[in-house]
Amino acid sequence: MVATCLHLAGVICSFVGWIGVIVATSTNDWVVTCGYTITTCRKMDELGSKGLWADCVMATGLYHCKPLVDILILPGYVQACRALMIAASVLGLPAIFLLITVLPCIRMGHEPGAAKYRRSQLGGILIILLAMCGVVATIWFPVCAHRETTIMSFGYSLYTGWIGSALCLFGGCVIVCCSGDAQTFGENRFYYASGSSSPTHAKSAHV
Repeated sequence: MVATCLHLAGVICSFVGWIGVIVATSTNDWVVTCGYTITTCRKMDELGSKGLWADCVMATGLYHCKPLVDILILPGYVQACRALMIAASVLGLPAIFLLITVLPCIRMGHEPGAAKYRRSQLGGILIILLAMCGVVATIWFPVCAHRETTIMSFGYSLYTGWIGSALCLFGGCVIVCCSGDAQTFGENRFYYASGSSSPTHAKSAHV
């Protein structure tokens, strides 16, 4: 029962983290750039933001973005971080699907617990790979952006990517390490015996 609860917690953390990675990938507020101090730039309306897909200017009543469409002149770190975040977002699709199919409430015929266990492990490994892609991209990008702009702060997209990657890493590790073994996986199910003397007496059943 404890293993089932841990597995469910890992699935929920992984799903929430994957959504966070997608949000970070699709938004452009990774780092906030400024030519002066942050306070001065806010007063002068000269704040800018930099992301994977566009460079933006933030001012009162104005939010203008210039898309980064010329791949040939883009810095290498931007292209690499794009690839990592896209890979992380795509890896989440099969991983979450596999994890959903092994939930205790999902039955696929008379499938043995060992088969569900293998799918669970594969889904957990994919989630960990997703998390590692997100961690590398969200650390690499601000470090390289700092070399171009000395005064900067982190944007909400970067925080979302960090939190999402951390949740995926935690959820994937829980799924891989704390979900029981192949012999007992998916066998902790109960039904009420129709002919028992006590209507609330539960017996375990292998289904």
